[in-house]
Amino acid sequence: MMNAVEILKERGFVEQTTHAEELHELFQGQAVSCYIGFDPTASSLHIGSLVPIMSLAHMQRCGHRPIALVGGGTGLVGDPSGKTEMRKMLTYADVENNARAIKAQLSRFIDFSNDKALMVNNADWLTKLNYIEFLRDIGRHFSVNRMLKAESYRMRLDSDDGLNFIEFNYMLLQAYDFLELFGRYQCRLQMGGSDQWGNIVAGIDLIRRMRQESAFGITFPLITTSSGAKMGKTAAGAVWLDPERTPPYDYYQYWINTDDRDVERFLALFTFLPMHEVREAGKLEGADLNHAKAVLAFEATSLAHGIDAAADACQKSISHFGGRAMSDQILPSSRLHTCVKSLSSSASPGTPIDTRQQTFDSELALAELQAGMPAFKLFYSVGLAKSGGAARRLIEQGGAYVNSARIEDFDRLITENDLGSDDTLILRSGKKRYHKVKIKR
Repeated sequence: MMNAVEILKERGFVEQTTHAEELHELFQGQAVSCYIGFDPTASSLHIGSLVPIMSLAHMQRCGHRPIALVGGGTGLVGDPSGKTEMRKMLTYADVENNARAIKAQLSRFIDFSNDKALMVNNADWLTKLNYIEFLRDIGRHFSVNRMLKAESYRMRLDSDDGLNFIEFNYMLLQAYDFLELFGRYQCRLQMGGSDQWGNIVAGIDLIRRMRQESAFGITFPLITTSSGAKMGKTAAGAVWLDPERTPPYDYYQYWINTDDRDVERFLALFTFLPMHEVREAGKLEGADLNHAKAVLAFEATSLAHGIDAAADACQKSISHFGGRAMSDQILPSSRLHTCVKSLSSSASPGTPIDTRQQTFDSELALAELQAGMPAFKLFYSVGLAKSGGAARRLIEQGGAYVNSARIEDFDRLITENDLGSDDTLILRSGKKRYHKVKIKR
């Protein structure tokens, strides 16, 4: 069986490790407890949290025990790592509510039954610390000179707001978390983002000093798209794991619009499909590459929201724009093949699986089209332009289409003669924004 650390490396999760040889040996033939901390400042995680979530899921699949640590105690302080300004401090009620919601989302990826995985809250021990004892027993092991060299502290020191004393203590608190988890659960590995390197190393050093035992760390690279954009950021804001914030269909559309250059990398990171299939997908082009994007969207949505929600999103795409059965040779382990075969029998032949971002549908009375509606007014009314003036500019620049036909004049009347055979209008703004208008007779 492949070593769990090697799996993470192969799939692109690992940026840096401590004690590489000893870490590899640790995962040879024994179950290991490992943890990642999750910030409880919101009631939902977002796509930017998927790398740590998936890494814990891989660990569990390899027979190890993941520990999800909700920072209920540290959330009351605020982690300066990766931040140039102080975080808003939370109330106890905020942390408790957010932690419940986060566990529900993590449960989609990780099995918490029968202690196969644990979720713990560091408020359970941090809020009970005696300050004098903490300084005497823990604080004495930390060098202020070394702490100030940490990147997270340097960023805050160079900012306008500076670094306050509360945040300065954060490294000690996170190191104490690692020590506490080591004592309670024999947890020997902490994983986290690249900005957590200093905090992780501090915990490893504290365990060595106080328990004379070895512990280890892994950090993940910052995941950006090939265009340089931060993962999970869109024009509409963050892509959340909470279906109330980001509906499953919109979640599906985020993934299906992946840049061609990112498909192989994202399949490796955000699905459990075998790597030999993922590498083959990296060689695809054209319509076949679009099919690989559909697999990515389906698998990612299945993990976050369940297979029924993924199938529904797939069906909605096909019902809008048609679809065709995929080749069984494209990522054959994906469950999407069964879904597409059942849904595409009624689709228009030769129409590729949709890879476009769509907006929600709307309805329009036939009477309005019988009288004729200016194109700019129609595009503005359905939300494909922010104003009538923006709609005019869109049309004048050649970026507006009705049922695949470009609209040349902004005041061109759209009538019932423009309807498709199914009494619909498919409006397109630019390359990727679509809107389907249903006509009420």
